[in-house]
Amino acid sequence: MVLRSTLGLGLLLLALASTTAVAADGTSPLQIVVSKDKQSLVVYDGDTVVATSKVSSGKRGHETPTGIFSILEKRRYHESNIYSNAPMPFMQRLTWSGIALHASNSVPSYPASHGCVRLPNAFAKSLYKMTERGLHVVISDRQIAPQPVSHSFLFQPSEPEPQLLSDATLRPAMSQIPSGNVEVAMSEPAVTTPTASVARAEDDREPIRILITRRGARELNLDVQAALNGLGYDAGVPDGALGSRSIAAIRAFELAEGREPKGRVTPELVDALFKKANLPPPANGQLLVRREFTPLFEAPVTITEPEIALGAHFYQFQDVDATTGKGNWFSLSLDNVIPKSMKTRLGITLDDDALAYNAATRVLDRIQMTVELREQVEDVLAPGSSLTVSDMGLGPETGRGTDFVTITHPAKG
Repeated sequence: MVLRSTLGLGLLLLALASTTAVAADGTSPLQIVVSKDKQSLVVYDGDTVVATSKVSSGKRGHETPTGIFSILEKRRYHESNIYSNAPMPFMQRLTWSGIALHASNSVPSYPASHGCVRLPNAFAKSLYKMTERGLHVVISDRQIAPQPVSHSFLFQPSEPEPQLLSDATLRPAMSQIPSGNVEVAMSEPAVTTPTASVARAEDDREPIRILITRRGARELNLDVQAALNGLGYDAGVPDGALGSRSIAAIRAFELAEGREPKGRVTPELVDALFKKANLPPPANGQLLVRREFTPLFEAPVTITEPEIALGAHFYQFQDVDATTGKGNWFSLSLDNVIPKSMKTRLGITLDDDALAYNAATRVLDRIQMTVELREQVEDVLAPGSSLTVSDMGLGPETGRGTDFVTITHPAKG
C-alpha cells in the first residue's frame, strides 16, 4: 500500500474526528505503525488507514528502538524523568525505560528526539482520544502496512455451547452494522433490535496477547526440575530458577548415574535425564499468553527447521462475524536484527527475510502444538487479540505491567 507522506491538516483532523468514536466504543481494534524511514505514523483499522501524521523519532546516538509495543500508560501532561523535566504533553508510554509517543512543538520530519516519537500538538491530542492502554504500536525501520492473512494455524474463537439465540449477544464488525434495525433469530417469532443495542460478543472478554518464541534457559530449567521430581529427586517446585535445592537434585542424579557431579544443566545432562525419565527431548519453542498485562498461561510448542530464524511477525485478530463467530487476522513482518551470540546459542544459521513472499504465513507452517493447547488458546480468544512470533524471547522490556514487548533493533544511545 502506497501512502502519502503528508496530508493536509484539514483532511487529517476530519479523519480523526470521524474515527474517534470507533476507538472509544471498542467496536474495532486499532493499531499504530511508525516508520522511521518515512518519519510517519499511520493509524490502522485492519488494513484501512484511519489517520496519518509526520513524526520525529530519535536522533543519531539516541535512536528509537524498533519492534512491537503496547501503550502501557497515558498522561495528558508528563515531564521527562531523564531529560531535565522536559514537557511531554499527551504522553503515551511504550516502555518503562523511557520510550513514548508525545506532543512536541518541534517535529521537523527528521530524527531529532532523544528516543521518543514526537507528534505535532494537534495530532497528539486527537490521537490521545482515540487510544487506550494495550493498543499496539509497531515501530519499523521501513514503511510497512497490515495485510489480511489467512492460515490454518491462526486461532479462531472456540465453538460456543449450543444455546437459544435469544440468550446470545452479537458483535458484528464495524463494516457489518447497517443503518436501521438488525433482525435477530429468536426462539419466539422474529423481532427487530435497534442497531445501537447490539452488544459485544464473547461476554465482554478482554483480548489476549500471545507470544511464540524460542525456549531459553528458564524454560529448559523448568523441564529439568520437573523431570528430576518425576524420578524422585527433590528439585523443589519447578520455577526455572536453579537454587540450591535444584542443584543438589542434579548432583544426586549425576552421582546415581555414575557421572561427575557438576550440578549444571548441560546438553549431556538433559539427554541422560530425559532418557532415564522416558521422556521425549524438551520442546524448542514456547507459547505464552498474557491478558491485561498479566501472565495467563504458557506451554511448549515445536519449531521445525530450527536453524532458520523465525523473524519478527505480528498478527492482530478482529472483525468477528456475528453469524459465523469467525474473525479476520492482519499481519505485519518487521526486519529483525538477532545478535550473533544469540544465533550461536539458538543454533540459527540462516536469517529470516521479512520481504520474502508470504513470510508471515510461511513461518506459521513451522510451528506445531497440541490440540489441547490450541483449544486452550481459542477458549480465551477475543476481538483485539494479537500474536507475535519472534526469536527474541522475553526481552528485558517485557515484565510486570507490560504486554509482550519485542525489540527487533535496539537503540544505540
